Amino acid sequence: MHDAVSQVALDSLGVLRARGVDAGTFLQGQLSNDLALLGAERSLLAGYHNAQGRTIALLRLIEHAPGDVLAILPRELVGAVAERLSKFILRAKVRLADDSAGWSLAGLIASEPATAPQTALPAAPNAVSRADGSIIVRLAAEPARWLTAHPAAAAPAAPAAATAAAAAAWERLAIASGEPEVYARTSEEFVAQMLNLDVLGAIAFDKGCYTGQEVIARAHYRGRVKRRLQRFLTRTAQALAPGDAGQLADGRGLRVVRAVQLADGRCEFLAVAPLAPGEALAAAVPPIDAEPLALPYTLPD
Repeated sequence: MHDAVSQVALDSLGVLRARGVDAGTFLQGQLSNDLALLGAERSLLAGYHNAQGRTIALLRLIEHAPGDVLAILPRELVGAVAERLSKFILRAKVRLADDSAGWSLAGLIASEPATAPQTALPAAPNAVSRADGSIIVRLAAEPARWLTAHPAAAAPAAPAAATAAAAAAWERLAIASGEPEVYARTSEEFVAQMLNLDVLGAIAFDKGCYTGQEVIARAHYRGRVKRRLQRFLTRTAQALAPGDAGQLADGRGLRVVRAVQLADGRCEFLAVAPLAPGEALAAAVPPIDAEPLALPYTLPD
């Protein structure tokens, strides 16, 4: 697929499948992005929120076929999200199912950015292509990364040009790209803008109603969001995981969203924290000695 790519299995991800003539319409009323933009050649990142605008899960949406949508999210959340969404189906002609066992998910990383990708790999972020039964989604501009989904019963072997890539390498690139994820420990913890979903194009402010829209829209139009997803690197060896809480040296409390431990023991992570220093938290909150790192996008003022 690419002259110089490495491949990593993404076994922690699962597939929620929505099928039926009303699949798109149903999801349009539940998720934060505009399903009218979803197509055979374009994927979408969308949030599923509760009534308070807090993010239950993040979904990478792919149109498998008309009336057949695949939603990629952490496998540990697929069943709960399917059950929760099913309560709102009512008369809609749509079936929701945990289809994780039916798909093989992997990531591809371009190890040589200067090498032009072959036609099979889409070039633009969110673009979708299909090759040899696989669905391929471009996730990030640089370093180039793709998510691939293939029916598990006929999953192909790794491309001849690919080499084994550690899951940590994939996670570190996702963190460097400022891409949030929601896990069981952080589900319903953060309002959409705290995860920078507005910056990442995962919210359509001009679409119709969906659960949590009122809170998300109010934060967008009426007030500055004071806590945002930011990127950090610990100065010393420290193990962190999604959901961990801590306090920076300047008094800001944070909650870890994604984290990866480096070979030297330090930890690179994304965390939701105030944009400006505030009062110190209780002494019981663990201190985290970390320096800020740049994100590849600009946060709103």
